[in-house]
Amino acid sequence: MIKGTISRVSGPVIIAKGMIGSRMYDVVNIGTEALRGEIIRLEGDEAVIQVYEDTTGLMLGESVGNTGSSLSVDLGPGLLSSIYDGVQRSLPVLLKKSGDFIGRGITAPGLDREKKWEFVPSVKIGDNLLPGDIIGTVAEFQFEHRVLVPPKVAGKVTNILTGAFTVTETVCVLNNKTQLTMMQSWPVRIPRPTSKKLDSVLPLITGQRVFDCMFPVTKGGTAMIPGGFGTGKTVSEQTLAKWADTQIVVYIGCGERGNEMADVLAEFPELVDPRTNLPLIQRTILIANTSNMPVAAREASIYTGITIAEYFRDMGYDVALMADSTSRWGEALREVSGRLEEMPGEEGYPAYLATRLAAFYERAGRVVCLGTGERTGSVTVVGAVSPPGGDFSEPITQNTLRVVGTFWALDTNLANRRHFPSVNWIKSYSLYLDSIAGWYSQEIASDWRELRDKAISLLQKEVELQEIVQLVGPDALPESEKAILEVTRMIREDFLQQDAYSDTDSFCPIKKQYLMLKVIMVYYEKMNLAMNRGISLQQIQTLPFRTAIGRMKEIGDTETIQGIIQQISDRIMSLGVEK
Repeated sequence: MIKGTISRVSGPVIIAKGMIGSRMYDVVNIGTEALRGEIIRLEGDEAVIQVYEDTTGLMLGESVGNTGSSLSVDLGPGLLSSIYDGVQRSLPVLLKKSGDFIGRGITAPGLDREKKWEFVPSVKIGDNLLPGDIIGTVAEFQFEHRVLVPPKVAGKVTNILTGAFTVTETVCVLNNKTQLTMMQSWPVRIPRPTSKKLDSVLPLITGQRVFDCMFPVTKGGTAMIPGGFGTGKTVSEQTLAKWADTQIVVYIGCGERGNEMADVLAEFPELVDPRTNLPLIQRTILIANTSNMPVAAREASIYTGITIAEYFRDMGYDVALMADSTSRWGEALREVSGRLEEMPGEEGYPAYLATRLAAFYERAGRVVCLGTGERTGSVTVVGAVSPPGGDFSEPITQNTLRVVGTFWALDTNLANRRHFPSVNWIKSYSLYLDSIAGWYSQEIASDWRELRDKAISLLQKEVELQEIVQLVGPDALPESEKAILEVTRMIREDFLQQDAYSDTDSFCPIKKQYLMLKVIMVYYEKMNLAMNRGISLQQIQTLPFRTAIGRMKEIGDTETIQGIIQQISDRIMSLGVEK
């Protein structure tokens, strides 16, 4: 093992000499307490190391030992419902070892080495296995955990076992004497390989109307949620984690406030999965690296999370990864870069910020997994961004915009008016509309895209009209433009606004979303036809439909909503005829 000594300490960064033979991203143990760190630069015999723990008390001349391996995570049964720090140390284990405050030099394995899991083989002696093949399954809560052949491993089965084993015990032996266990180890900075990447053509259904109907994201797509303080970034991500139609959720609290992360850790075990009526935590992995934890571990946390997400994707599952927030991750990069005395870029961020962001989001995708058969899986990445003062022109927001497909811009003014989700419908956009239009047309309705585009167009027209109203007042507008203001108010208040505390409205099925928008747009269409026949807007507004449309959120069945469409057509078109 390569051994060197500390020659300089600068916050979370140290320099060690005598490290010839080391490689980039090797993990090292530092000092008498064996603090963990990672090599991030090599110059001659010196290695620059970022330390995942507090470096207070380290002295010059203390030893630095290279482990010879890069930062890796344990992958196998036991991941679900786990709570880790940024380098996959189990926080419940750390609590038992050091109490409320994490001590230095304490290690905790990512997976329990003592617990036995009931292994059910899926192969038999003589079978030829390829990388990514399923050799067996383990029941983890109500979830089927598929044990995979690691990448770059292949061979013929010479022995396969069944029964209860720990994650480190051999369950399968190949003819090349390779012994397979239920656990894999994978370096976090290297994407796990796949057979083929697929186009993103399936929408990620979230049950939130502003996301699904207006600015959708696909399974395997990428999205960002930027917004100032109090606009609802964390609540939006938690809502997506609960309702999105994925099997697995990986939630990364990257640099968030401790009390906010404590709320997440307290609430997730109590949340009930609406599909199984079981605790949501049973299909969730939480990674907590709060703002008072070491900055280097914060930088590693999103790689830990995305690697775990890729592992479940390789089983053939759809995974949603929530990163809250990438701004804090960028700040960690900036701090380490400053310690390295690198040339700063915009606002002090390192020049490679855009590259690192792109590399992270590029690991999302819908893929054909390794192994025999057409097993497909996906990782959808949703990253929250916390721009200082809500300034979307800052580097993290702008560089993320270049690589994500969906932009959900949260608006402070909407949040102050208690309009939630506070997504600004003028600034937000989705690049996936064309790719998922076929699915919506086939599964929901052929005119979905037309209705959606018309609603967005009316909302944009409303912004122009509001400027005129502020100058001359609403009475100066013609009837047709007053009708636009009437219908856009309905779109905003009765469609886009959603009540997270309502049993009926917290999740809105995609078919109901379409019908709700259809009702409003039919109302607008019939309103215009009636006004063309000389009916005044005031006469139309006296009809009881405004109340009926406002109550659609609390209607559980779609047949009632379809009935409102027919009533609107009949009543408005009969105005003036009755005389």
